Amino acid sequence: MSVTAAQGFEAAGVAVGLKSTGKPDVAVVVNRGPSQVAAAVFTTNRAKANPILWSEQVISDSTVTAVVLNSGGANCFTGSFGFQTTHQTAERAAELLGTSAGDVVVCSTGLIGTGDETFRAKVLRGVEEAVAALSSEGGDDAAHAIMTTDSKPKRSIVRRDGWTVGGMAKGAGMLAPGLATMLVVITTDADISAEMADRSLREATRVTFDRLDSDGCMSTNDQVTLLVSAASGIAPEPAAFTEALTEVCADLARQLQGDAEGASHDISIRVVGAATEEDAVTVGRSVARNNLFKAAIFGNDPNWGRVLAAIGTTDAAFDPYDVDVSFNGVRVCHAGGPDRPREDVDLTPRATDILIDLRVGDAAATILTNDLTHEYVHENSAYSS
Repeated sequence: MSVTAAQGFEAAGVAVGLKSTGKPDVAVVVNRGPSQVAAAVFTTNRAKANPILWSEQVISDSTVTAVVLNSGGANCFTGSFGFQTTHQTAERAAELLGTSAGDVVVCSTGLIGTGDETFRAKVLRGVEEAVAALSSEGGDDAAHAIMTTDSKPKRSIVRRDGWTVGGMAKGAGMLAPGLATMLVVITTDADISAEMADRSLREATRVTFDRLDSDGCMSTNDQVTLLVSAASGIAPEPAAFTEALTEVCADLARQLQGDAEGASHDISIRVVGAATEEDAVTVGRSVARNNLFKAAIFGNDPNWGRVLAAIGTTDAAFDPYDVDVSFNGVRVCHAGGPDRPREDVDLTPRATDILIDLRVGDAAATILTNDLTHEYVHENSAYSS
């Protein structure tokens, strides 16, 4: 049920023709309370879609009644028409739910630069049909409705003693820091304050979604929204709630990584022995964004030289001639020189672990990425056709 696993939430997903496949393409998630606290984080891309611009205003008072999501159109770079479409979407949902448009978050995903009166009419009809179909069992339908190039829905539930965190996500490419090309809605029936919701969400996304870097490309539409109903009546300790929320986010991030467009390897780049956590993230990201490294992994080639060349472009504190690199548990580079033979490494499994030991401190971080494949190039060369 994902987003309806926690008490106090209803959801629905319906098909109104935004997708040529005829599959569900509009979803609504509603918080029935008693609390309607919310927090959200958004893409850091300066080029922001109309739903992002709208939702940034909505979340300013930390109150959200509903989230409306559509796939089949990003509603980005569509001018004043696009912003009016977003506004009308929120107004229609608010009218049907008996709330304020200023308490309705709007999310869109799909092709940038497209949108017309037909698109608007379908979205508004989708809102009407989804609100009419709202149910505490509707989480799965909603998760299917937000998919674009995804091959499967992404859902996660963590239950604690009397309270629950549930979430759904979409995304299969452009997975880069500042969020991925993803929409995420997370719900909880824990009784927490707006300040705690915001703090916990930012901490959770910092070490999960913000460290998912599939192809180095950042979307215009990304957002993660946390809705709090407090319906359980239980107020967990801040650390306990943040831990559960982070577990959901980490699970969803792994699912996003595993469904990346055309990928044949899911790569975890673990950087240890760094002077600071920031250095560890910087080093890991430099490898995750290196196309030579990613192509080598696609070819099952443990080319550790490309790892050292990538991390040498950073300003992190380390000596390139004192770094260890391991591929799937085999240390192929020790102190900046050859160690075990490359033939000892098996890169045929999809799960691929790269360990980089900078040997200068105690900080660590892990970046998630994928390899660069023919299928990825093909899929993204024909995305708008």
